[in-house]
Amino acid sequence: MPAYSRSARAMRVPAGFRAAVAPLAAALALCSLSPQAAALSKRDQAAVDALTQRMQSAETRYQSALVKIRNADPTGRQDSDAALEDMEDVIAACLKQKGCAPTTMLAGYKRLLKANADSVANTDEDAEDAGQLDSDGLAADVPEAARAAALLSDDGQRFVKMVQYNPAVQAGIRRWLTDLRGPLMQSYDNYQYMRQLMWPEFQRAGLPEALLFGIMAKESNGRVHSTSRVGAAGPLQFMFATGKRFGLGDDGSGFDTRYDPKQSAQAAAEYLNERLGQLNNSIEMSLAAYNGGEGRALRINNASGGRNFWDESVYNQFPAETRDYVPMVVAAAWLFLHPREYGLNFAKVDNKLAQLRLSKSSSIYELTICMGGAGSRDGYMRALRNLNPRYQADSYLSAGTTLNATTRMVSLYNRWCTQGKRAELARTLVASDASSAIVRTGPLTVLPAQSAGEDGTLAFAGTSAAGVPVTVATGRPAPAPKAEPKKKATPKDYKIQRGDTLTDVAKKFSCDTRALAKANGLKAPRYAVKPGQRIKLSGCGD
Repeated sequence: MPAYSRSARAMRVPAGFRAAVAPLAAALALCSLSPQAAALSKRDQAAVDALTQRMQSAETRYQSALVKIRNADPTGRQDSDAALEDMEDVIAACLKQKGCAPTTMLAGYKRLLKANADSVANTDEDAEDAGQLDSDGLAADVPEAARAAALLSDDGQRFVKMVQYNPAVQAGIRRWLTDLRGPLMQSYDNYQYMRQLMWPEFQRAGLPEALLFGIMAKESNGRVHSTSRVGAAGPLQFMFATGKRFGLGDDGSGFDTRYDPKQSAQAAAEYLNERLGQLNNSIEMSLAAYNGGEGRALRINNASGGRNFWDESVYNQFPAETRDYVPMVVAAAWLFLHPREYGLNFAKVDNKLAQLRLSKSSSIYELTICMGGAGSRDGYMRALRNLNPRYQADSYLSAGTTLNATTRMVSLYNRWCTQGKRAELARTLVASDASSAIVRTGPLTVLPAQSAGEDGTLAFAGTSAAGVPVTVATGRPAPAPKAEPKKKATPKDYKIQRGDTLTDVAKKFSCDTRALAKANGLKAPRYAVKPGQRIKLSGCGD
């Protein structure tokens, strides 16, 4: 694995581990001064054996916690801290226990320290090897991004100099921290939910995670259903033709995989490595190609003799949008790596993926309302949409449908969405029809009195502006209204009216949106219909 694919933060010795080393080193020194008893009682021996077993168990738990941390499991850090504390307690107890050798207890600590040291050493060796690759031989077997790795690494000097001395990147940082601060924070929140789907694809391709975040923040703010005016779609905004070259498009079910975070990340990684191979491993030129077109970038690169993007003869040949795009992506990537230096407090979210199985029909809108905002300042609609790009937010999904979610969302669903007042309120709000609030009446035309009641009050007959007969009575109750006629049976088909959407039709005739779309061959996620089109009302009922 190339060195740049591992962040320095992931390879550092955990803070709790480092803090424990100093007192344990002192304990090791003390133990060398404590003579061991020649013979132990059964009671002392049993106590020593129990401490040894506790130390081994804590070491095992710590190793398991490290695996969780590498898999972005939020419980990993808590488990590792607990294991370290238990190991410290064992050492303290060992110093007081007759016949217990602290050097034996410290063996586990030594193994963990050595494992971390070896990991760091391997990372350094990988980085050194990556820097020594030339244009042939072994270089052909690794991604082209290897020679550009230092640009977006935590300690990459070229990246540091770019940010320090490049006014365009500095202006980009300023914009992200001021006018675009909200979108930047939203991009980070959205990315955290999709990280386990997207980041492994860049990691396998040897590309920095910060680059993935920078592109996504600039392209879509992490909204998978984002579509541009020129037809680019998805979280990483692939054009149709380019996406098709890299395996994106209709998957046969009507769903466009450009909207899928995992598949779009894989395609973006392949695309960027292809560009890096053509454009002298220049991240800036590759980003210019991503935004302004690979053909244009290649022509400019070849005509300039491979000059840097910031060279005036190169820079001025790109359109204004691309000249803005490149520094903004680099700026977002830099802030992703160095948030604290700029006063950014990226929120931590529960991003452990889990499956949510619907116990009754529902929609993403309804789930968003009943789940509430516990653990999320903005609620869960965007996260649910991003994790389930095949479904529209207002589409009703049948009971038994399985959605991608997080452990927190599943817990909230079971607590609030299966039954109870909040579940009922959510369903009522989603089913409400604004058009039913409109009362269509006109002024009354009053005619002369036709008859008088027994008590002397007069009844007037008249008509409304619409020509509907009315009776206006004073002084006595109006006649009871007639019972409403029974509803007609659901028709077999329906002619689309101007302004109708498939979801409108589904609500009107109590249909499942997906079933209705499937019966009429309509493709997700838009389910486009047009006025005058006649659709079958399959599976609908009163």
